[in-house]
Amino acid sequence: METDSALPTYQAFAGVYNDFNHANDYEMWLGRALLPELKKWGLPARGNALDVGCGTGRAFAPLLRRGWTVHGCDLAPAMLEIAATEGGHDVALDVADMRRLPIFGSFDLVLCLNDSLNYLLGEQDLHDALAGMRANLGTDGLLMFDVNSRLVYEEGYSEVRDVDHAGRHWRWTGLGEVAPSVYDARIEGDDIEAIINRERFRSATEVLDTMAAAGLECLVALGMDEADGEVVLIDPPDESRHYKIVFIGRDTGRL
Repeated sequence: METDSALPTYQAFAGVYNDFNHANDYEMWLGRALLPELKKWGLPARGNALDVGCGTGRAFAPLLRRGWTVHGCDLAPAMLEIAATEGGHDVALDVADMRRLPIFGSFDLVLCLNDSLNYLLGEQDLHDALAGMRANLGTDGLLMFDVNSRLVYEEGYSEVRDVDHAGRHWRWTGLGEVAPSVYDARIEGDDIEAIINRERFRSATEVLDTMAAAGLECLVALGMDEADGEVVLIDPPDESRHYKIVFIGRDTGRL
């Protein structure tokens, strides 16, 4: 199994990524839902954040406008070229594989959003990524990440979905489960050659066990849903109803 499938996928996908995902509202998601939840667990009003798997940098703006200092990293240089225009000179950017994450500093918040961890296909990959994120946490720092639920793979990776934006058209075709817990979809359309999007389903139980093994305490796990145009976080999460599960944790060595 190709464990670096995310790199060629996102090198090819970068040019149309923002348009393909134009409906994603990061201010609603991060700014109005996730940051208030983090504050319940002691996140300061502003500080420094490391965005792991930052992609084109769409999570930067909600943090920057609230006074945060942001550092971003991603596996795909083509994604970072676009992220540089999103954050400008205010955001430091590095090419990095989250499975071998360097220590960039000591951060109040380390975040890894938009199912980035589901692109890790190897047995040890999730542990290595979480351990690397833990190593970048400052004293009292918080880690936040999400994974796609089983619902996404059972439904989203079996459907055909058309996306139209700015006069361009793309099609997502779910190809289903291609190996135990591994799912493929094909993306094709204007200004892009057909690419395969491959992800691995990680159950909440697997994630919690891996967090503990990587030296992280899970403070809360929440299901993500939407109601009346807003993201809603629900405790406890339900793999069959909520499309994402959000985890908030901290370094067990700093309790």
